[in-house]
Amino acid sequence: MKFSLSSTLAALRAPVILIILGLLAACAPAPVEQPTPVTEAPAAQALARVPPEEAGMDSERLDRVTHAMQAFVDEGKLSGAVTIASRDNKLVHFESVGYRDIEAQAPMTPDTLFRIYSMTKPVTGVALMILYEEGKFKLSDPVEKYLPEMKDLQVYAGTDNDGNMITEPADHPMTIRELMSHTGGLTYGIFGQSAVDSAYVRAGLLDANMTNAEFVAALGQIPLKHQPGSRWEYSVSVDVQGYLVEVLSGMRFGEFLDERIFQPLEMTDTDFHVPEEKINRFAQMYVYGPEGQLVPSEMFDGADFTVDMAFESGGGGLVSTANDYMRFSQMLLNGGELDGMRILAPLTVELMHRDQTPAGMTGPMSGAGNGTVFGLDFAVIEDPVEAESYSSGEYYWGGAAGTWFWIDPVEEVVFVGMIQQAGQGLPDVRSTSRRLFYQAIMDPKGV
Repeated sequence: MKFSLSSTLAALRAPVILIILGLLAACAPAPVEQPTPVTEAPAAQALARVPPEEAGMDSERLDRVTHAMQAFVDEGKLSGAVTIASRDNKLVHFESVGYRDIEAQAPMTPDTLFRIYSMTKPVTGVALMILYEEGKFKLSDPVEKYLPEMKDLQVYAGTDNDGNMITEPADHPMTIRELMSHTGGLTYGIFGQSAVDSAYVRAGLLDANMTNAEFVAALGQIPLKHQPGSRWEYSVSVDVQGYLVEVLSGMRFGEFLDERIFQPLEMTDTDFHVPEEKINRFAQMYVYGPEGQLVPSEMFDGADFTVDMAFESGGGGLVSTANDYMRFSQMLLNGGELDGMRILAPLTVELMHRDQTPAGMTGPMSGAGNGTVFGLDFAVIEDPVEAESYSSGEYYWGGAAGTWFWIDPVEEVVFVGMIQQAGQGLPDVRSTSRRLFYQAIMDPKGV
């Protein structure tokens, strides 16, 4: 059973919020060819499994997370789930429930591979900030300085009587900071109904057969939806960032990710496709049928993650495992380092989860009413009361197929959840897991 792009994504408008990581704009350091080993005395190996009590948590209470995920499976709302959590650099929870494939009665396992869609975005942000640390750009630089395809962009200003777009010049060139904080005037095409969104769809943006360069060239022919810096709108901006990594590094995007992030962090199962020898670990994707039943189906027409396609989407193309994404997230919580391999400097990571949005901006990440702002490819909790969370400074994002994660620097927590469901009927696994995880903390650091 296939679902059309428009009908499937119309059902997916559950709020998903992102956070983006920024960096010091200072004098250019000497180029760094590879992630460098940490020279200080090595700490104990990260993510060793320990009883939760060793990290100030209650085992019985923490088990409620697993029981809740199992209940969603028993109710027919989820096929299965993998959840993993750390505190104080130690693994305190790693459980799988349900099925990777219901029809085959294949159980969900800790090493199951998932489509992580927009959880690709923080990975792309880290890749770009590696190049920032090497002095390749400033956050205030115009995007067009490095991508001439994005030069002299016009901005949508309405339509005439014949339905044609009226445009006006941009009041300033989109900056890389605006690109990384979804405030550059771009959109997604699949979430909105404007003339600009329709133009994205007609242009076939995000087509898997496009190269990253062809994607940016096509995008540069379409007006911006908003004046740069005026509004937060979820967009293809992180796909542009993926191509920017290629231009600045001289490497194919996927090769850069593998060499500079995946190999150093031992993220051995993260890639833009699932190779043949791993297909038996790849979870089936499900959507919800008319009666709320789980129906096996990809979200997008023609999606096939078992094929290595030309387009390496920085905004949503990766597959990964819960353990791999935990290693990536723990690196960030550790200030850019994991098990002796430094990916970013601590201050660079700090920039990424600071509010990077322009003053006076409108839109959902303006902090008004929801306590959430946006950094560099991450959403950031500014007011935990408004956001119904626990710690100021928590940063997070999620994926369209139901995956989610958060990083809490106050309680020194990482939580990653992996499912493969989308559409009306999706249970609120994110808030459920958050409540049940935090109620298991017996030794809070933030009070």
